[in-house]
Amino acid sequence: MSKCDACGKTENMPYRCHHCGGTYCSEHRLPEAHDCPGLDDWGDPDGVFDSGFDDSVDDGGGRGLGDRLSVDTGPGSILGYFRGNATYTMLGLMWVTFLLQHLVVLVGIPIGGPTWSAIFTLQPQHPEYVWTWFTSVFSHAPLSLGHIALNSIVIFFFGRIVEDYVGSKKFTILFLVSGALAGLGQIGLSHLLVFLGYQPGLGAGVLGASGAGLAIMGVLTVLNPGLRVYLYFLIPVPIWAITGFYVIVSVAGILGVGGPFTGGNVADMAHLVGLVIGLWYGSQVKGQRRTPDQLQFGGGGRGPGGPGGPGGPGRGRF
Repeated sequence: MSKCDACGKTENMPYRCHHCGGTYCSEHRLPEAHDCPGLDDWGDPDGVFDSGFDDSVDDGGGRGLGDRLSVDTGPGSILGYFRGNATYTMLGLMWVTFLLQHLVVLVGIPIGGPTWSAIFTLQPQHPEYVWTWFTSVFSHAPLSLGHIALNSIVIFFFGRIVEDYVGSKKFTILFLVSGALAGLGQIGLSHLLVFLGYQPGLGAGVLGASGAGLAIMGVLTVLNPGLRVYLYFLIPVPIWAITGFYVIVSVAGILGVGGPFTGGNVADMAHLVGLVIGLWYGSQVKGQRRTPDQLQFGGGGRGPGGPGGPGGPGRGRF
């Protein structure tokens, strides 16, 4: 759900203007209804302004976008819902993938086996399996609701704010790119440690959305470092402190001095890469619009039950 930039009305299916980037309700979705700056640069001699939302605007051939695609992409359709809700789409894909991770046993693919890993896990032995760069982002530790549930909480609370700020398309790119690079960073570290002689083998693969989730949190840290996050809905903590905590713990985990906050199956480099990407991207988009000052968040921490806690046997989860 988002608020209309023109009237402040909460909208379940918001419209995003392709010209000014604002979010609007159905009453203010047209450029002329919200005084879109794009109107000043418009020179349509026919007097028809295509806002990018109204598929019924004539394109000269008598067919709208929906007709050309042969599917209904209008605001009232199922596909129209996902047009402004990338956060929930990513969450849905995570849970669908988690279900598939277990259902594949019905077709003879054992959980944790070679075929299963080649589908759902980014493995240091097979970085050339390009599809796993992304499937591993949506996959989570099997038979463990805690891993996916806590990652979902982070993305649910933080993702919606970032998506409203940068737009659904850029949010989706941020999620996929940061998640993939986080996993690649983790297996890259594994290769480096083997090359330097610090570990005998490449070790396990990685899976999980914590890299993307922490990238989202990094963006918010730059946009509004004083944002108050209410851990367990009671304890107000500025988001910069949570991000700083993750940076310290991730670095400590990489150096092998993480203590009780990390473990052998935690993808610390993936966490750190995700945070760095988020902090960088936040610095690129800062100043575009206002962000909220507080947020209630029902969980925190790094250990079991927290985002990116220790993963299942043989896999680094993040």
